[in-house]
Amino acid sequence: MIRSIFCPKNAPRQFDLSPEQMAQALQDPAGLLWVSLEETNTAEVNAILRDVFHFHPLAIEDCLSDGYQAPKVDIFSDYLFIIVHALQPDFPLDQLDTMELNCFLGSNYLVTSFTCGQMSPVQAVWERLERDERLLEHGADFLCYTILDQLMDEYLPLLDSMDEEIDHLEDQVVLAKPERGVLQRILALKHSILTLRRIIAPQREVMNRLSRDDLPQIQDAHRIYYRDIYDHLVRVHDLSESIRDVATGTLDTYLSAASNRLNEVMKALTIVSTIFLPLSFVAGIYGMNFEFFPEIHWRFGYLYVWGVFILIVLGMLWFFRRRGWI
Repeated sequence: MIRSIFCPKNAPRQFDLSPEQMAQALQDPAGLLWVSLEETNTAEVNAILRDVFHFHPLAIEDCLSDGYQAPKVDIFSDYLFIIVHALQPDFPLDQLDTMELNCFLGSNYLVTSFTCGQMSPVQAVWERLERDERLLEHGADFLCYTILDQLMDEYLPLLDSMDEEIDHLEDQVVLAKPERGVLQRILALKHSILTLRRIIAPQREVMNRLSRDDLPQIQDAHRIYYRDIYDHLVRVHDLSESIRDVATGTLDTYLSAASNRLNEVMKALTIVSTIFLPLSFVAGIYGMNFEFFPEIHWRFGYLYVWGVFILIVLGMLWFFRRRGWI
């Protein structure tokens, strides 16, 4: 699907433009054109990005690629090519996944492209435009900021959920019988945090460049807005680092608690084995098949042996307790 809106300076807004109308709209330096390529095929992408906007083939190739593209900003002569990642909606914490959003930012146009089912930040801005079209009056760079800001705002609720999850796991690892699958949940959460940090770090650098570099596509008055996104990403990065440290500590605590529980079991088994060792020795002696065995004719020999067994057990238990082993 291709959605578009053109906001000329002193004329009614136009929606769903044809490629020819888009090319004509680009000739108006005072207007603003936004084209959104959503789940488009290769032919549609080429018809817009190559034939209408004449973008660089490498940038178009990145848009069409199904592989992972790291967040970045490429500076061309008259436009910027920006890659950022949005969060997949309604995903479990142990299956963190992202969606790639490609943005071409020019002086009087913005082109967004994505291949996933629905990009919630882009959809949110479209819905906002239906309520208030004044958003288009501030230029393409401000429209791009609005989409990026909406995208980055979705990371904080994710971190809040991760924080709640790690707090719950912290409570579980110290229990004598924690919930099943606690270790798997800790490892999955650590993996999600690492995935998040792998995305956040380059996106933070992208926003830093957009807010600091002297780029003609971004007005000086609007750099502060990109700086605000950068500050949000710094906060997200710091929070993710804190959660990662807590997750690592929780994993260490879990492994230590599991080791302690195993040691307690081994301790109990060792005590039982140690107690039965002398009993087995005595039983082995009196179980030998010799013809002349003096004690075999004792009237109370069986009771004597049981008395010896009991004395050995009591003596060993007293010794173990005195040494602090039980």
